[in-house]
Amino acid sequence: MAVQTQNIKLTKNKKPEKGLLLRWQKTGGRAQNGRITTRHIGGGYRKLYRIVDFGQKNLDMPGKVVAIEYDPNRTGYLALIEYENKEKKYIIAPQGLKEGEAVITAEKAPISLGNRLQLKNIPEGTLIHNIEIMSGQGGKMVRSAGSSAVIIAHEGNFCNLKMSSSEIRRIPGDCFASVGAVSNADYRFKRWIKAGISRKKGIRPRVRGTAMNPCDHPHGGGEGRTGIGMKHPKTPWGKPAFGVKTRRRTTTDKYILQRRKKK
Repeated sequence: MAVQTQNIKLTKNKKPEKGLLLRWQKTGGRAQNGRITTRHIGGGYRKLYRIVDFGQKNLDMPGKVVAIEYDPNRTGYLALIEYENKEKKYIIAPQGLKEGEAVITAEKAPISLGNRLQLKNIPEGTLIHNIEIMSGQGGKMVRSAGSSAVIIAHEGNFCNLKMSSSEIRRIPGDCFASVGAVSNADYRFKRWIKAGISRKKGIRPRVRGTAMNPCDHPHGGGEGRTGIGMKHPKTPWGKPAFGVKTRRRTTTDKYILQRRKKK
């Protein structure tokens, strides 16, 4: 069962909820000793962090969508939910969710946009997002703009999901997930038309390794525009780069049924 999605509209002239804001302390890519540990980070606009309820712990309590808001810290939009006890929380807004609509988190709930329920109670073919890996931890996967996963099978206590990357993964059936695809699907087509936009986002300029001297980068040196001069590209510290596997977390590898396909 596929959920129909439509374009989402932001609420006009809506300021963020004061009780759900935190100050965002920037590091500039530097550690406590002041040394740069992550390059190309610095500057940017001052931003406040929105506290997002990825777990949505208010079980069996209906909530109403008060506003759809922009979040400077993520690619998707946020929905401000007001529950029956007058408590307000931010959740990731699915594509097509509108102001005034009702959402609920329960083990069993109607299959409609924004509702959150256990995977074992969601029919096959449904688009989902904000998926838990382990029960009670809150949503960890599929949270970026336009992304979604599809339930392709129920096998015992597990559900098989097909991710946006084409990876097929097993998730325990008692884990929660939200119905629908994440909003702002057109984000991937957005163009940063000038360098100043990157600087305002906190991204500093990058220099090509081939434009450096040999003492600064393995790709450096040579006369004119020369190649890297080696079989495989390397990082400034001599380690393999570009296309090398960097996955370190192996505790969940046993749940991967099929690796993603290279495009």
